[in-house]
Amino acid sequence: MPFTPRSHHDWHLRTRTLQLGQRTIVMGILNITPDSFSDGGYFYSPHHAPERALAQALKLLEEGATILDLGGESTRPNATPLTTDEEQSRILPVLESILKEKPGTILSIDTFHATTARRALESGAEIINDVSGHLWDPDMSKTCAQSGCGAILMHTRGRPQDWSTLPPLAPEAVLPLILTDLAERLEAATAAGIQRNKIVVDPGFGFGKRLDENYPLLAHFDQLQQFHLPILAGVSRKGFLAHTLTQSPSLSVLLEGATPSIDDRLHATTAANVAAILAGAHILRTHDVRPTVEAAAIADQILKAI
Repeated sequence: MPFTPRSHHDWHLRTRTLQLGQRTIVMGILNITPDSFSDGGYFYSPHHAPERALAQALKLLEEGATILDLGGESTRPNATPLTTDEEQSRILPVLESILKEKPGTILSIDTFHATTARRALESGAEIINDVSGHLWDPDMSKTCAQSGCGAILMHTRGRPQDWSTLPPLAPEAVLPLILTDLAERLEAATAAGIQRNKIVVDPGFGFGKRLDENYPLLAHFDQLQQFHLPILAGVSRKGFLAHTLTQSPSLSVLLEGATPSIDDRLHATTAANVAAILAGAHILRTHDVRPTVEAAAIADQILKAI
């Protein structure tokens, strides 16, 4: 696959505009949950909230994150469902503390609940990042349209509890499915009143795509540019990367059959992130901001040389 020149866009958020395309934008992940697959709930504690989460937010900003993505509910399979009140009790104090400490911080809220989105936007968030692409709450598109916020539409195949029983996808079927479904979500979002200059698309690595089914998506990531919209890639620490590492003959002795830890997935994440940038990704959503910023600087320089 040849390197793909990246398109340029003005992404209109709730109160400001972000220029996308000249350089890769890094979105730092802040999970305020007790059951996150990645950080084990370290940034959520009734006894330390929002102090721990605020400290991590400031660290991510210092390392080069342009956007912080706050999530209060895990979407891993077998996660405990939350009420919207519980979700908001986790997110809103952290959101408010960040904006008090660092006014002007661009905050994204990872939620599929319209009521949580509304409260967060009223409290100063700029972006709603809905992993369901506005499928799981029929009021989400209307909420985003009325607020004028930035909207990330992600592709999800089924619900998390269904992923283990979904029929496998043939390699040649992965991308057509994602493109078709995203086109439908875009049509629904714009019909609800969301302007296209407020939308970013995310193909949803790992969300209903099992293990090696993610590689046809990464290999043909450039085809997402047919939407003429900014593209987000979220591969950070994903299970399909760990699975590939366990299959590597050169790593099998080191790993001794164990699944790579979260920290041991950093270099694999970096490789996938660079591939996504060189195929047209505008935004990278990541747990590890500093390494991602460094890798993006090199990839961006390659794109400038095309």
